[in-house]
Parts: sequence; structure tokens; C-alpha cells
Amino acid sequence: MIEFIPAIDIIDGKCVRLSQGKYDSQKVYNENPVEVAKEFEAYGISRLHVVDLDGAASHHVVNYRVLDRIASQTSLIIDFGGGVKSDEDLTIAFENGAQMVTLGSIAVKQPDLFCQWLDKYGNDKIILGADVKDNKIAISGWKEESSQELMPFLDYYIKKGITKVLCTDISRDGMLEGPSTPLYKDIMAAYPELHLIASGGVSSLDDILKLHEAGIPAVVVGKALYEGKISLRELSRYVNKRQQYHVSKTYHSVSGHQRRADCKRNKLCQSPSGGRSGRTGQGIQ
Repeated sequence: MIEFIPAIDIIDGKCVRLSQGKYDSQKVYNENPVEVAKEFEAYGISRLHVVDLDGAASHHVVNYRVLDRIASQTSLIIDFGGGVKSDEDLTIAFENGAQMVTLGSIAVKQPDLFCQWLDKYGNDKIILGADVKDNKIAISGWKEESSQELMPFLDYYIKKGITKVLCTDISRDGMLEGPSTPLYKDIMAAYPELHLIASGGVSSLDDILKLHEAGIPAVVVGKALYEGKISLRELSRYVNKRQQYHVSKTYHSVSGHQRRADCKRNKLCQSPSGGRSGRTGQGIQ
């Protein structure tokens, strides 16, 4: 089942949301992002996407102390983005509790540096941020539009070893009008092994289920939670269902491996002629 990742966007140390990335549209939802993170965790959520919007606009990490407080006061697995432009910024993010870092602007402006970080930290810690507007990659807190088109951009970095991509359709972000499911389906059709994280536009649990049905591995949700379009109680039931699904899947996988191991150990699987034994115990007569 699709992985659910709530988002906390930070300006001036506060939990905010924007519409279509416009900073003048910001709305403060909580003065203390740590309280928001703790509430997510209390409802069974294990992942969190944290965006330093001040950092994205100023080209260096700004709200690292907020990141540190969230990481030290919860057990959430955090990916962090916004303003990571130098080795120092990347070190600050990891030292203050980020388990993964999402990088977009640097991948456009300094691809060699991005690839150095990818080689150094590995594709389990580096997520490629692909924020798209009119099929072009947007950077610097979505204030600049690059000339790079989405699919060639993805293709280049997937060939370099990227396995996780967070793709935001800027036109949908914060608008509560539904996600760009056709876009994400096109990406998955081209790169079926990619761990794609969809972002932007989710307005209901039904939107998430449709993304799941489309084969999208993960989704980031922000405004729908803060505006009450998706309740944490409703989400908790979904998270529990997802956990039960994975436990069941793991059990059956382990059971299958165990049966095969027992079969080999007791020589029960094959008859002397090479066919499957028709009767338990026949192989040890």
C-alpha cells in the first residue's frame, strides 16, 4: 500500500502552508512545529517531510534548530529539504536529525556536486526533488524556472543512481484540487522501479487511494491535513491498515522461505526421479 508522508513547511520557525509556492499566500497553522510532529506520531505516523521555506528562499539552511527539536523529541523518520546548497548545509541537515535530504535546486545548478553527494551518502539518503511547472523544473523555492524538462532531468539522475524522487506539481500544490495522477503514472511507466513520492493537490483520502491504485509508492500530504480535509483519526485507520498489510506480506514471504528451507533440509521436495514427492516423508524412506 502507498506510504503516507505528512509535511511540515517552516517559515520563521512556524508551521505554515503556501498555495502554488507563493510566499505571500502563507498561512500559519501552528506556532510550534514540534507539537504538529508529535501529533502525527501519536496517530501512528512514522515518516515526515520537513521543508525549510526560509532556507529555500535564502539559499542556505535556516530552520535547522526546528529540525533538531522535531528529531530529538520524536522518533519520526525525517526527510529534509530547503536551502541545502553546500557541504556545510548538508552536514547541518544530517547532524540535526534528518535521515534523508531532498535536493532539487542543486541538481539543476550544480549537477557535479549533487553527484558527489550521491556517491558519498548513497541513494538511501539522497532524494531527488523534481518540482515541476509546465513540464519544467522550478528551483530556489519555486521562484525560478529552469530550462530543464522533467523526464530528461529524471532520466539523467536515475542513470546516476537515484532511486527516490519527490515530484511536486506546483500548479496543484496547496490548491486541494486533486493530485496530478496522470503525470505520476507517466513517470512510473517510464521508471517502474523508481520510489516515486507524489506531492501536491491531495484533498482527500480518496485521492490517496487513487494514487495507490495507480501504483504510486508514496505521497506527501500537507494542506489537506491542516484544513481538516483528511482527519488524523481517519488517517490513523489507514496507517494501521497499511502496517497490517505489510506484516501479513512479510509473514507470508517468511513462511514461504521457511517452508522451502524445511523442504530442502528434510529432502521432502523432490522424489528420486526429480519430480515433486506426492506424500510427506517419502523423501526420507
